[in-house]
Order: sequence, then C-alpha cells, then structure tokens
Amino acid sequence: MEPVVVSACLTGVPCRYNGRVVESERGRALAAEGSAVVFCPEVAGGLSTPREPAEIVGGDGEDVLEGRARVVDITGVDCTEQFLDGARQVLAAARAAGARKALLMARSPSCGCGQIYDGTFSGTLRPGDGVAAALLRRHGIEVDPA
Repeated sequence: MEPVVVSACLTGVPCRYNGRVVESERGRALAAEGSAVVFCPEVAGGLSTPREPAEIVGGDGEDVLEGRARVVDITGVDCTEQFLDGARQVLAAARAAGARKALLMARSPSCGCGQIYDGTFSGTLRPGDGVAAALLRRHGIEVDPA
C-alpha cells in the first residue's frame, strides 16, 4: 500500500474550524487500511479546535508561500504563520512516509485544491489551492479534493 496524505477531518477526526467531522468514505477507508498519513495542518500549526473560520486574503496558497497574501480569520487575526508552519509539517510527514499523493479537504485555506474561498467570508469561491496543498504540489505531491 502506497502511503497517502489524508486531511485528518476526512478520517473522522473532529479538527475542522467548527469541530465537526466530515464524512469521507475514501478518507476513512485509507485510514482503516493503514495507508493514510493522517494530518491536520491547521492544528499542527498551533490552531485550536474549534477556531474562527479563516480565509486567504489577497490570493491563494501559492501567494501565501511567496509572501504576497495572508491567512486571516473572520475577526481579523492574522494566522498566516500557523498555516505556513502546519504546511511545512505536513510536507515533512509526507516526505518521511514516502507519500506521492494526498486526499485533502475541499475549499479549505490549508487543504483546498483547485478552489478556495475568496477571502471575503461571503461564501464565494475562487480558483486556487490552500497553503498546504500549494506546498505539497510544489514538491511533486499530487493533491486531490475530497
């Protein structure tokens, strides 16, 4: 079984910003068979559960990695450093396990792949990746949304 990085919330861990669990048959199956590298970049970066919702303001995850955008919660608190730290930790875990693929939580400012919220907290989506997804892609790891 090839290891796959899986967003912890997709395996039943209540680590989302609102503390809820996300149902993902594929995520739970990967965890059950032992091939999942289960990881929550936001919690690993030091954020609590529950926490205020956060969005990327001024771009996407790639822009955050380049210092052109920030991750800010709905109250205006900048949590960019926690998102960057968590992304680095998930990359290290992926490398240590030899993972070349990831199954990530859709639309998340960390794990979103292909689509994220636009930074206005209005529920509007925009093209782009979250911070962890962008870092994993940068290092050759294939990311898929759940």
